[in-house]
Amino acid sequence: MIEYSTLLAYLPESPLAPWSADLPQQIADGLCEKRYGDLPDWKQALARLPKITSSQNNFSDKVEIGAPTDCDAATRAELQQTLEALIPWRKGPYWLHGIHLDTEWRSDWKWDRVTPHLAPLKNRLILDVGCGNGYHCWRMLGEGAHRVIGIDPSPRFVVQFHMIKQLADKDYPIDVLPVGIEDLPPKLQAFDTVFSMGVFYHRKSPMDHLRELKEALRPGGQLVLETLVIEGGLGDVLVPEGRYAKMNNVWFLPSCETMLSWLRKMGFNNARVVDVCTTSVEEQRSTHWMKFHSLPEFLDPQNPSLTAEGHPAPIRAVFVAEA
Repeated sequence: MIEYSTLLAYLPESPLAPWSADLPQQIADGLCEKRYGDLPDWKQALARLPKITSSQNNFSDKVEIGAPTDCDAATRAELQQTLEALIPWRKGPYWLHGIHLDTEWRSDWKWDRVTPHLAPLKNRLILDVGCGNGYHCWRMLGEGAHRVIGIDPSPRFVVQFHMIKQLADKDYPIDVLPVGIEDLPPKLQAFDTVFSMGVFYHRKSPMDHLRELKEALRPGGQLVLETLVIEGGLGDVLVPEGRYAKMNNVWFLPSCETMLSWLRKMGFNNARVVDVCTTSVEEQRSTHWMKFHSLPEFLDPQNPSLTAEGHPAPIRAVFVAEA
């Protein structure tokens, strides 16, 4: 079941009060079955999820729900079959009552690179933009966040998140909403920390995205932005005319110096790059839970330092700044 009653009850007396009037309709629009033809099937899979009492949950060093002894082999097989109905699973991994859900991305590796550079998340109100199925949201909760709100307009990811939350068997203060950042009220200035990881290069207007992120943050709140970058100096930007690593929705890949300049231009303080890492085929690859092509197929087979189109292979950088 997909429901947000606890969140909607929380909003009116919270820093997110300006959002409370519009959010119910935004949720309804984001989960409109007429817009998404596969959504009824995904909802049916969610309804088939076996009811299992979770003996333990761990979100601090992994996302692990329950234990193998919480259910018998037949129930575990039923659970696996239900989870497989939502393939592809892109962000993870998860451990669910003894099932290792090995996703396309080793998102835990990214989290390990990011966390040393965060302001403490304990008791913070957090927004995760483009959160996918909410893997990093669970890790934020594991760091003691007061409440975590993830947003992603893909209903498949929203249903995947609700599968995990239903298995967690507790009303944790964490939600994934079927909306985009443009649906937030302008100049909300509510969140203590805003994450934008793996989103920036998909936005047609980089400055508008930075403005939206800044307007979501309270004064002094922290931005954590992870994105594809290129090697180079101030002013260097790659704007692929066609695809990049077989993705057709990649717009701007700046150098680190250029990204820092853009952050400063948009009014962020103390902008800094805290990590730069080449994406490896061990971090992003096909698995049983994501059976389609992945990074190994997106690179030049003769020269893996290039994409299939001849662009520099993916390098990701993490930027931190304050509003």
